[in-house]
Order: sequence, then structure tokens, then C-alpha cells
Amino acid sequence: MAAFSQLYDLHVRILFNYGLKLTLDKELLKDCIHDIFVKLYVKKDELGTIDNLKSYLFISLKNKLCDELRRRMYMSDTAVEEVNAISSMDVEEDYVEEEQQKNDFSLVKHLLGQLSPRQREALTLYYIEERKYEDICEIMDMNYQSVRNLMHRGLTKLRALVS
Repeated sequence: MAAFSQLYDLHVRILFNYGLKLTLDKELLKDCIHDIFVKLYVKKDELGTIDNLKSYLFISLKNKLCDELRRRMYMSDTAVEEVNAISSMDVEEDYVEEEQQKNDFSLVKHLLGQLSPRQREALTLYYIEERKYEDICEIMDMNYQSVRNLMHRGLTKLRALVS
């Protein structure tokens, strides 16, 4: 059980960060992460050998979130105020920083919203989660060249939108 707790502690943060790219509903995300670890623990004997645990967890989380979102028919659009935490004593500085973060967040959200869901996922996995192409191929169930093409088209579109 201690080894499983260490496994959970090692992966929970990166799974949470990845999940935030798919949904902004933090409670749903926490529940899904918890569910995949419970399933992993309960069915450990049935699962057999897992060659790449991190990829398995990413794929499991993505599938679980998709299932839950489909089931709830829920589209997350959390307000920016809920994402940004206010924790400084200098109110004016905080206000300026918060406004800048809102603007940056809105711009990034808008730009990423212009991409297809697959482009957004591939770019998030590569640039934010720092995943290798091989991992992205496995997570997205695509071949290597298709992932490269998808990322190239996504980056080209982002460059065009920014300029």
C-alpha cells in the first residue's frame, strides 16, 4: 500500500495539470484521477503488465474525463476569477497583475480555442507536459507522422493568428 501511495504522489500533480487542459472543472478532474487510481489498485491483478505507466495514466484520465463529460453533457467554462488566486498584500499590484493574467489567459484561451481539439491536445502534451512524440502517439492513438503533421498545422495556425 505504501508503494501505491508513492505512485499516486508521484503522478497526481502531472495528471492534474494535464487534466486542466481538457476541463476546468477541478472537482470532476480530482474525481476522475481518484477513480483511475482506485481502478488501478482494485484491478491490478487483471491488468497484466503495463509497459509505460505514465502513458497508461494519461490515456486512462483522458478516457475517463471524456466519459464523464459525455455522461453529464457538461461543457466547462469556469470564470477566470476562479482560476486566479489572490494572495498578496499589495492590492493595487495584485489588481494590475490579475488584469494582466486575465488578459493573457483570455488570449491563450481564445487562441487555443481556434485550434481543433486534437491540435490543442497534441500541442499541450508536447509543450506543456513535455511529452515525447512517441508518448503523444500512444496517448492520442495516432501514428508518428500524423502527430507531427497535426502539430505543424496547429503551430502554423497559431502563428497566423498571433501575427
